[in-house]
Amino acid sequence: MTDDELFEDLSRRLREAHRRVGALDVPQEQKARVVTRLLAVSDAAKHDLARASTRLEMLLADLDAGRFPTPEG
Repeated sequence: MTDDELFEDLSRRLREAHRRVGALDVPQEQKARVVTRLLAVSDAAKHDLARASTRLEMLLADLDAGRFPTPEG
């Protein structure tokens, strides 16, 4: 996959992740932690597309499995 293709794919998946996180029906504290994680992925995309893609996959897998961060970690 070329850098341009990776960028386009990551951009599409980040938009979808932002929609999903915005629609989460979880306590505000948990949602804030997920938003922070998503912002970290977005920031990583500025420096390393492959790493950001991997981190986004992990975030999406957690969302799919219903795993949300708790105050304890």
